Amino acid sequence: MITSFDDLLDRMRQGPRVTVAVAAADDEAALGAVAAAHELGMADALLFGDGTRISAVYKEMTGSPDLPFEIREAAEEQAARTAVAAVRSGAAQILLKGKIKTAALLKAVLDSEHGLRSSRQLSDLFIFEDPSRAGNKLVMITDGGVTLKPDLKQKIEIIENAVAVARALGNDSPRVAVLSAVETVNPALPATIDAAVLTKMNQRGQIKGCIIDGPLALDNAISAEAAALKGIESPVAGKADILLCPEIESANMLAKSTTYFARMRLGHVIMGSTAPVLIPSRADSTDSKLLSIAIGKLICTR
Repeated sequence: MITSFDDLLDRMRQGPRVTVAVAAADDEAALGAVAAAHELGMADALLFGDGTRISAVYKEMTGSPDLPFEIREAAEEQAARTAVAAVRSGAAQILLKGKIKTAALLKAVLDSEHGLRSSRQLSDLFIFEDPSRAGNKLVMITDGGVTLKPDLKQKIEIIENAVAVARALGNDSPRVAVLSAVETVNPALPATIDAAVLTKMNQRGQIKGCIIDGPLALDNAISAEAAALKGIESPVAGKADILLCPEIESANMLAKSTTYFARMRLGHVIMGSTAPVLIPSRADSTDSKLLSIAIGKLICTR
């Protein structure tokens, strides 16, 4: 079982390289990430965008004008479409956002004729590493990037997407905490009702491959001490592997707080498409984008 990001990077150095298509690749952190992945033997890259700007950014980073990757010239509005086309054709296996807005990239991904849509619900999955946690240090937060206010059916598929990644990491029975502001069902808080339904569906075998409990507040989902103080007896409380948030705003803010307040390492990936789609924030570090590439390789080679 992969229990840390160092474990993940070590594992992804093995086996054949994958190819990452980078849309609007004149981004220092994205170029740094694919260069690091190349050096680790993990991946190669196809770079889409303004070749002059891409070369200039790379030279400023490294002092060398010689990129180890092919550049495919594309105007800014075409970079997303051509990068998606490369993944769709099999020339690349992973799509990485460069210096382009998420909405522009997702528009190309979601194109019904030329994109990477599947029959499944798309969802964004953040993975952060908690060094204070015993055993498995990797915790997931979803959905912080795609679905604004998921309904019950969408939440089921968001859970299934997260469980697929957890199982790829070797966690055969991940614990899913369905989060709300409180740990009791309250008709005034619809998220608590969905949480109770999801828990019961899991107990009855309608959602498989994981253990679900909710509603749980964040403190008792991740802290055994907090759960004990509140008298909560649960197979998930205090040891959740996956945190399902009620809507995109809470998930996105919770995920970013792990980086900006707690200084934890973070990567993320969109699931539900025909290939891994990586939409790190343009403010994310090179390390975060490298970890996202490693997660993408894990998914497409599992």
